[in-house]
Amino acid sequence: MMSRAVAGGLVLGFVAALAGCTTQQEELQAWMTQERAQAHPSVQPISPPQKFNPQGYQTGDTVEPFSAQKLIVVLKQDRSQPNSAVAAELSRRKQPLEAFPLDSMSMVGSVNRRGVQYALLKVDNLLYQVRVGDYLGQNFGKIMKVTETEIELREIVQDAAGEWIERPAALQLQEGA
Repeated sequence: MMSRAVAGGLVLGFVAALAGCTTQQEELQAWMTQERAQAHPSVQPISPPQKFNPQGYQTGDTVEPFSAQKLIVVLKQDRSQPNSAVAAELSRRKQPLEAFPLDSMSMVGSVNRRGVQYALLKVDNLLYQVRVGDYLGQNFGKIMKVTETEIELREIVQDAAGEWIERPAALQLQEGA
């Protein structure tokens, strides 16, 4: 148990510490007031907004740009006339490896027979020989180049706007496969 003298000393020390904090806080408050009085911010006034004058739409003899009928006609034409690259691909006979997605195939080797480079593809645990001009994958992938380590393809896919575009693709040799 503490004696009264020790407890009184602790209370007195605590009161002195609080008095010291009060003095520091008053000095800080006086400094802040002085700094606010000396600071003069310069803010440029915002210019008033310009008046908007709406204009009426004058149709005259022009075609209405937001006509639903006009949009329907254009969409029917697009569907009936695919672009030439896709039209050629749709009219030819499909090859067996076009039934598989490209990511399910792996190049496991290459062979050069009579000056023609062949790639060896493994699909569903079966081995296939492919060369330049063959098709594979589900996006009209045509083999453009075969090297010892890679097959380069050209695929035809639809972009976000629905247009058919060509994009390059490749299959790399799978080491240890």
